[in-house]
Amino acid sequence: MPVTATHGTGTPPADALRAAGNSTTPQGFTAQGITTHGITTHGITTHGEPAFDGHHPPSADLVSDCVHCGFCLTTCPTYVLWGEEMDSPRGRIHLIGQGLSGEPLSDSMVTHFDRCLGCMACVTACPSGVRYDRLIEDTRAQVERRHSRGARDRALRAAIFALFPYPRRLRLLRGPLRAYRMSGLQKLAARTGLLRRLAPTLATLESLAPRLRGVPRPPARVPARGARRALVGMLTGCVQSAFFPDVNSATVRVLAAEGCEVLIPPEQGCCGALSVHNGRRAEAQRFARRLIEVFERTGMDYFVVNAAGCGSSLKEYDELLADDPAYASRAAAFTAKVRDLAELLAELGPAARRHPLPMTVAYHDACHLAHAQGIRDQPRALLRGIPGLELRPIADPEICCGSAGVWNVLNPAPAAELGDRKADAVLATGAELLVTANPGCLMQVAAAVRRRGATIALAHTAQVLDASLRHLGPEALLDSR
Repeated sequence: MPVTATHGTGTPPADALRAAGNSTTPQGFTAQGITTHGITTHGITTHGEPAFDGHHPPSADLVSDCVHCGFCLTTCPTYVLWGEEMDSPRGRIHLIGQGLSGEPLSDSMVTHFDRCLGCMACVTACPSGVRYDRLIEDTRAQVERRHSRGARDRALRAAIFALFPYPRRLRLLRGPLRAYRMSGLQKLAARTGLLRRLAPTLATLESLAPRLRGVPRPPARVPARGARRALVGMLTGCVQSAFFPDVNSATVRVLAAEGCEVLIPPEQGCCGALSVHNGRRAEAQRFARRLIEVFERTGMDYFVVNAAGCGSSLKEYDELLADDPAYASRAAAFTAKVRDLAELLAELGPAARRHPLPMTVAYHDACHLAHAQGIRDQPRALLRGIPGLELRPIADPEICCGSAGVWNVLNPAPAAELGDRKADAVLATGAELLVTANPGCLMQVAAAVRRRGATIALAHTAQVLDASLRHLGPEALLDSR
């Protein structure tokens, strides 16, 4: 049944969307040149199987919440880059509405969905409280099940998801990467630009790799210093454990200094964040079940995460496993204990003495911390609590740096442009140190700063706190330049 736009929004009403989406008969959809607030469908007539099936399709009610006001536009990185309506949140919601009305899942439609970074800045900006995060996640799961990608795209995605969610496999790359740098090949590739011309995806991966440090893995149990205030399980992560082990070590020391006994089971694995953010729902569910099984045996009071993207997914395990009768209640209990590091430290309040760090710091809001989790004040309060530390704001903080999980690997050119914009904003602060709470952001901004021929030290929030608690002075952090 054809569905027409009403209410001047360009999105079909919820009852019509539900009626169309619940039909089991393939339907055609005809749009008569509808134009609403810059969204145009030029007399397209399509026939075939509807875009979405009945297994967790995007919600018609959530689609109808969008009034296409445009508040999201200036915060959306792809709209900022291209000014293309269908590469804005309201444009993608319009496409989702068309899919629910019966339009097939075209290559063009998938392209616009793929281009979304999933930064969720639009969720923060939306005055109507539209759950775009839920809509794009459910849509991507449909895309992964129902859309046939090209051979190159399939191969790249298969390689990414055979590597990134597996910490042991990532750690195996450390040796070859170190040899590549020591051989001089990295400098040659940078000087000639040959790698970027011939293999832009590989060039992006090479540019993102951080300086490797040999840091021992933390033990399975670390006692609290002084009276124990909490028993805390800790996620070591995939990229974090392989390429930023010093961040994990700093996190453990900070937690112990603040009276937390820290539990780090060595058999833990990926949390599933990359998988769920890219529509690989079944894979994410497998990772989630495994992590719940490992940590629910510990008797922990809290589960601490020091990577923003991981934390946002962990806090949604209850939704991810809601249909699983064996895990639904266990997932809800687990989710209730999840805390970002800054969030938990703010809840507990300071116990250990902060020593001065006389230096200037720019704090970058990781998207999945600020927008997905709503955690903005806690990290800044922790940094301001350090004597002598001056915190400087970054312009346009709501615009993503272009990392977005593996988005920068799948979309190297626009990701580099977003990274360059962020690097310019960071360097304009004149700060000595950039601080953020996500490994992807650290790698993305560092690569962009190097492209600019500039230098700035980078650190995780945990490392700054650790340096203050241990009275190391600014030199311990500025050495990362």
